[in-house]
Amino acid sequence: MMNDLMDFDEVLARFEPVIGLEVHVELSTASKMWCGCSTTAGAEPNTHVCPVCLGLPGSLPVVNQSAIEAAIRIGLMLNCSIASWCRFARKNYFYPDMTKDYQISQYDEPIAFDGTVTIDVGGEPFTVPIERAHMEEDAGKLTHIGGSGRIQDADYSLADYNRAGVPLIEIVTKPVTGAGARAPEVARAYMEFLRDAVKALGVSDARLERGNMRCDVNVSLMPIGSEVLGTRSETKNVNSLRTVEESVRYEMRRQGAILAAGGRVKQETRHWNEAGYTTPGRSKEEAEDYRYFPEPDLVPVAPDAAWVEQLRESLPENPVSRRSRLRAAWGLADREFDDVVGVDGALDLIDATVAAGASPAGARKWWMGELARRANEQGCGLDELTITPKQVAEIQDLVETGALTDRLAREVFDGVLGGEGTPAQVIEARGLAVVSDDGALAEAVQAVLAANPDIVAKIRDGKTAAAGALIGQVMGRLQGKADAARVRELIMEACA
Repeated sequence: MMNDLMDFDEVLARFEPVIGLEVHVELSTASKMWCGCSTTAGAEPNTHVCPVCLGLPGSLPVVNQSAIEAAIRIGLMLNCSIASWCRFARKNYFYPDMTKDYQISQYDEPIAFDGTVTIDVGGEPFTVPIERAHMEEDAGKLTHIGGSGRIQDADYSLADYNRAGVPLIEIVTKPVTGAGARAPEVARAYMEFLRDAVKALGVSDARLERGNMRCDVNVSLMPIGSEVLGTRSETKNVNSLRTVEESVRYEMRRQGAILAAGGRVKQETRHWNEAGYTTPGRSKEEAEDYRYFPEPDLVPVAPDAAWVEQLRESLPENPVSRRSRLRAAWGLADREFDDVVGVDGALDLIDATVAAGASPAGARKWWMGELARRANEQGCGLDELTITPKQVAEIQDLVETGALTDRLAREVFDGVLGGEGTPAQVIEARGLAVVSDDGALAEAVQAVLAANPDIVAKIRDGKTAAAGALIGQVMGRLQGKADAARVRELIMEACA
């Protein structure tokens, strides 16, 4: 249930918010971190497993080189130093979804450390300090049977180890101070940056809603003027940009109320409830509670300096720089551009559509409107729709040249998404081209005028708005396959 909350402005008047974000990025390698098992999602439970990822006695892990490369490239994108020598450690804990009962991770010797990223927060730059980016493995998945489907009232749980051993990169910020009222927005903008960065690098699908990226959100408050960090809470596995922002705001207000009443904030994990609040989880462990020690079955990793520099030179454009460039080039209103950034994959698709010849406004109209609606109906991402940016550009070009109306264009989208072929093939098969022959248009106009002498009289009396009713009838006769502006012209000429 929701706790007592302090007004957000009062929190800011009395306390300095400090946030920290721990983001797990699931890599899109073909095989797992220590073995050759497939990482493809959706398989039957416990079919992508072997003695290594099940941790059976006598099995030995071997590190995935593609995961090492992805970790280095992520570290470079975060302006981190790359370790010339690092190694793995065992993190000991009760893991019901890992048969080894420990996780192979990195502890005091991460592959990337001491970085900074400058993000865009409402048009203003903000620098986030990076503590580290380290490699580790994912756990399996538990499905709780009975009750509400949550562990608290389940009859029993089923373990699927297909995901156990999938490569992860954990990116940890240093305590982020100085954000003040913008702390919730900073958290969201940072997650947007990471999502766009790892997608640009091609190392992860970065779909928060599917768990490809998961964020643990740390929040604490310290009195204004103090330099001693407060006790933090850690909201676990937050999986959307919106809830990252909302969880920071909620925890600031919850902790503010506790401190103002003379209470103490518990160091604990918390869980986000979609109704808009957090609930307690468990007391938060410190590093020593995990009894880390060097992983004896894996050799250290020592990236060659020349290789690291080759990877640095191959980095894509920084997401913040790219957004700034596209914002200026496209000329969209700030709100329109920000809406694009907020939808996963939309920026890339619109950029590709513009590159294929569409105007930025036209490309945005279809991807953020009609196609976003269809993706929502199908429960998929925009980039999973069976239509390409080139095809969207072709359809928009036909609209701009008058060969299609917006209504006809939607029918073309129906056909392309339904697997009926290219836009040209759909137009031909469905007979969707606009009627551009003035003779055919004039014939339809005359028939409608003859059937509506009273409306014609109103138009001739100067009531030109009445022409709308006639335009609708003409468009109906032509099944919407006409340019409404040209139809209006013909009606007004005939009534002159």
